[in-house]
Amino acid sequence: MSNYIGYTPDILYNSVTNRFFYGVRRTDEGELFVSKSDQLQNDDAISINKSGNPEDDFTNFKEGQDFFEGRNVNHNIVYANLNYEQFRWDNREIFYYVNDEGELVARVNQEFIYDDNSSSEGIE
Repeated sequence: MSNYIGYTPDILYNSVTNRFFYGVRRTDEGELFVSKSDQLQNDDAISINKSGNPEDDFTNFKEGQDFFEGRNVNHNIVYANLNYEQFRWDNREIFYYVNDEGELVARVNQEFIYDDNSSSEGIE
């Protein structure tokens, strides 16, 4: 049994709602990329905006708030510097992948090992 002064690991773990950030973007070639960040991991990081003119930045980022308006009705990107056209937060760890039939699959709390050699770098 350990003794703690202040917050215990259980209190810290249970106080983090919407632990996982999921960001989705696609390249001009149509490749889909999903990024995941875990707030309880010290080395996980995400960049909301790319470098560029600050007028093209997305400035309304709030932890825990979902965003699905990265493209307009004509499918054009709304914020030129925004890294993710859509993003959401969740308490569950979800592994997204495309199966052999071309379907987007979400595995909840079941790890999926990604093939890092099956796509481009996806850097635009």
